[in-house]
Amino acid sequence: MSSSKNTTDSRQERINKLKRAFAYNIFYKQGVTTRTASLNDYYLAVSYTLRDQMQHLFVNSVEALLEKDSKIVCYLSAEFLMGPHLHNNLVNLGLYDEFAQAAKESGLNLKELIDHEEEPGLGNGGLGRLAACYLDSLSSLQIPAIGYGIRYEYGMFDQEIVDGWQKELSDRWLHPGNPWEIKKPSMACDVGFGGHTEVYHGERGNRRIRWIPARVITGVPYDTPVPGYKVNNVNLLRLWSAEAHTSFDFEDFNTGDYYGAVEDKISAETITKVLYPNDEQFLGKQLRLEQQYFFVSCSLQDMIRIHLFTQDSLDNFYDDFAAQLNDTHPAVAVPELMRLLMDVHLYDWDKAWDITCKTLCYTNHTLLPEAMEKWQIDLFGSLLPRHLEIIFEINRRFLDEVRVKYPGDEGRLSRMSIIDESGARYIRMANLACIGSKAINGVAAMHTDLLRKHTLADWNSMYPGKIRNVTNGVTPRRWIAVSNPRLTRLITEAIGEKWLTHLDDLKALEKLADDASFLDAWHKVKEDNKQDFAHLIRQEQHMGVNPKAMFDVQVKRIHEYKRQHMNVLHIITLYNRIKANPNIEIPPRLFVFGGKAAPGYFMAKRMIKLITSVAEVVNNDPDVQGRLKIVFIPNYNVQIGHIVYPMTDLSEQISLAGKEASGTGNMKFSMNGALTIGTLDGANVEIREEVGAENFFLFGLNVEEVMALQASGYDPMDYYNRNDELKGVIDLIASGHFSHGDRELFRPILSSLLYDDQYMLFADYQEYVDCQERVGKLFQNKKEWTRMSILNTARMGKFSSDRSIADYSKKIWDVQPFPVELKWQRLPENGVLFTPRKEKTKKTLL
Repeated sequence: MSSSKNTTDSRQERINKLKRAFAYNIFYKQGVTTRTASLNDYYLAVSYTLRDQMQHLFVNSVEALLEKDSKIVCYLSAEFLMGPHLHNNLVNLGLYDEFAQAAKESGLNLKELIDHEEEPGLGNGGLGRLAACYLDSLSSLQIPAIGYGIRYEYGMFDQEIVDGWQKELSDRWLHPGNPWEIKKPSMACDVGFGGHTEVYHGERGNRRIRWIPARVITGVPYDTPVPGYKVNNVNLLRLWSAEAHTSFDFEDFNTGDYYGAVEDKISAETITKVLYPNDEQFLGKQLRLEQQYFFVSCSLQDMIRIHLFTQDSLDNFYDDFAAQLNDTHPAVAVPELMRLLMDVHLYDWDKAWDITCKTLCYTNHTLLPEAMEKWQIDLFGSLLPRHLEIIFEINRRFLDEVRVKYPGDEGRLSRMSIIDESGARYIRMANLACIGSKAINGVAAMHTDLLRKHTLADWNSMYPGKIRNVTNGVTPRRWIAVSNPRLTRLITEAIGEKWLTHLDDLKALEKLADDASFLDAWHKVKEDNKQDFAHLIRQEQHMGVNPKAMFDVQVKRIHEYKRQHMNVLHIITLYNRIKANPNIEIPPRLFVFGGKAAPGYFMAKRMIKLITSVAEVVNNDPDVQGRLKIVFIPNYNVQIGHIVYPMTDLSEQISLAGKEASGTGNMKFSMNGALTIGTLDGANVEIREEVGAENFFLFGLNVEEVMALQASGYDPMDYYNRNDELKGVIDLIASGHFSHGDRELFRPILSSLLYDDQYMLFADYQEYVDCQERVGKLFQNKKEWTRMSILNTARMGKFSSDRSIADYSKKIWDVQPFPVELKWQRLPENGVLFTPRKEKTKKTLL
C-alpha cells in the first residue's frame, strides 16, 4: 500500500512540476498571463516544457560521444517532412499521459493543443517523409545521427481548392513560432558562389587551386532534437538558414541607396526562402542549384568541424562519419568534399578521393529518366567554377578506367560519363553520385533489380555488388501509435507493447484473426475511425457520408504515373452502370482523394479538376442515391494522414508497374489494416509477398509485360475501340457531361490517353475494373474482410523503418548502436547547472 502511494505521489509530483513549467513558460517566454494567453501561447508553453525535458537527454547524448567515439550517420536530404512534433515527441518520451493530466489540471485540453500545431512543410511527399521516419528510427535504435537539410522559410505551398482547381498559397509555418528549434549562430558556415579560380604553388612548390568566389553567404544552423522511443538517445535535425555576410551597408544607406543598403541581405535570404521553387525558368533552376550546394557545403564543413574537435587530421574521416545522399539533390557533395579536402585541408587528389569515396553513400529513388537530375554546364560553371573543374577531372580519370575495362565500347563511355554530350552539355548528377559513393542502394527489391538490369546496368557490370537493396520502411510510432491510438490500445492489450520497437511481434495477431471477439473489436476500431472522418468531412465540406460505406482511398502526390485518373475512370464506369440501370446493386463507396500537384505541372493540375468535376456531378445526381460519393481532401499533409490511414478500407496503389521506386503510403495503409488494390510495382511486390497473395487485390501488367507491349507498339486507340465500357467513359468526359458542357476542358487529358497513354491506363483498365468488382463483393462479407485486415497488419513487420535502418547499418554504413547512459541531469532546483568541466575549451561539438 505504501509503495503504491509513493508511486502515486511521485507521479503527482511530476505533474505538479509540469504545471509549474507551463505557467513559467506562459509568463516568462510568452510574456502573457493566463487571462490574456491565446491558444497559440498555451501550445508554445507546453511545447517548450517538453523541449526542456528533451534537452538533458540531448546533452547526455553529446557527452557520451565525447567520452567514447562512435560513428555518426549524416543523412543529407533536401526534404524533411517531419510532421507535427508535440504528439510524436510525447509518445516517444513516454510522457503523453502525464502531460495530458497536467494540461487538464491547468484547464487545458492537450488534444486541442496538438491539433493547433502548425506542420513544418519542409518536403513535398515520400522523399521527405522517408527521411523523417529514418531519423526517428536512428534515434530509437540508438545510432548517433544528424539529419542535414534546409530551413525553408516557406515550405511546401498550402493547397486550396477553388472552383475545383488547385490554388497555391504560401506556407507560413514559422509565423506562429517554432518552439522545437534552437539557433546556433556560433556554428555558422560561409558558402561561396561564382567568381573564378586561380593557380598558386604551395610551400613544397606543388600546384594548388584557389577559388575566389564572387559572393559569400553565411549558413546558420537551427537544431531540432529528435528523441528515440523510450531510450535516452536524442539525435539532431540540423537545418541551415541563409543569411548575408553583411546585412546592412551604411555607405549605400547614407548616399540614399536604400535598396542597395540591404541588397546583400535580400539576395542571401532568397536561397532558403522557399521549398523547391518552380524551375521552369532559368532563375528557378539557378536557385535550386544554389539551395543544394548551400546546404551540402554547410553540412560537410560542419562534419569536418565535429571531426577535428577530437581528431588531429581528416585521414580517418570516414571512420567517424557515414554520409547518406538522399537522392541526387545532395550529389554535389562529391566535388564539394573533394574541394574541402584538397583546397582547404591540402590533401592530394588520391588521398582526397579515397576519403570521399569511403564517406559518401547514395540512395537512388527513381526509375523515371525525366527525374534523373541534370544541370546545364554553363549554369553550373557560373555558380560553382571550382566544382566544375573537379567534376571534369573526376570524369577524365573515371572514363580512363572504363576504357581499360571495356576497350572500344564508345556507347558505354557515353552512357557512364558524368557529362551528357548528346546535345546541350549537362552534368548528370546520378552518374556523379554513383562514381563518388562507396555504395548505391535502391529502395525496394523490384526497384533495385531494375536498377541493376536497366537504369544502372553499366554500373552494376563495372562494380558488382556496389548496388544493394534496402527496402523502405515507415516508423510505427508515428504511423500507428500517434495516428491510430484505438488500434494501438487494442494491439497492446492483445500482445503487449514491445511491438512498437519490434514490429515483427505483430505476427502474434495471426492467431487472433479467427477469434470472434477480437474480430468484433478490430471492426469497431475501424468503424470508430471512419466515424471520426465522416464527422470531419461534415464539418469541413458540409457533406454527409455513410460510415458503413467502403472507404476507398488514394492520397499521394498528383502525377500521371500514379494514375489517379484511372481511379476516376473506374468511378465513371460505376456511374454509367447506375445511369443505365438505376436499380443495379452496387455496394456503397466513398472515394477519397488527396494530394498536391507541382505548381508547374499542367496535366496534374487538370487531373485535380477532373476529380472535383466528376465529384460535383456524381455527388449530386439523384440516381446515384448515395451509393457513390467522392471527396477531395485539400492540403493533404502528415497531419491529415493521421486521420486518413486509420479510417481506410481499401488502399489504391495503382501506378504502372516499373514506375514507382517503392512508395511508403502503401505500408502505412496496410499497417493500419487497409487492404490493397495494386499492381506489381515498387514495394507492392514485397507487401504482397508478406501479407499473402490471397490478402492483396492484384491487377495489371507486370514489368516484363509493360516492356513487351511498349516494344511491340502500344496503341491505346485499339483498347478504346474494342472496349465498350471504356469508350463510354471517355466519350462521356469528352461530351462535357462533367464540365458544364465545356468539351475543351479535359481535352488535354483525353488526347494524352487516346494518342499516347504513356502510363498505359487503357491497357490496365479492364483488369482494374474487374478486380474492383471482386473487392466490392468481398467487402460485403464483414467477417472475411476484417480477418484479411488483421492479417495485413500482422504481417507488416518487415516494413518498419527500424528494419530499414538496421539494414543500412549492416549493409552500407557499418555502424553499431550506441546506448546513452544518463550522467548529466536536468537543472536542479538550486539552479546549479551540471558539474563544471576540468578543462575549458572555446570549441563546441554540437
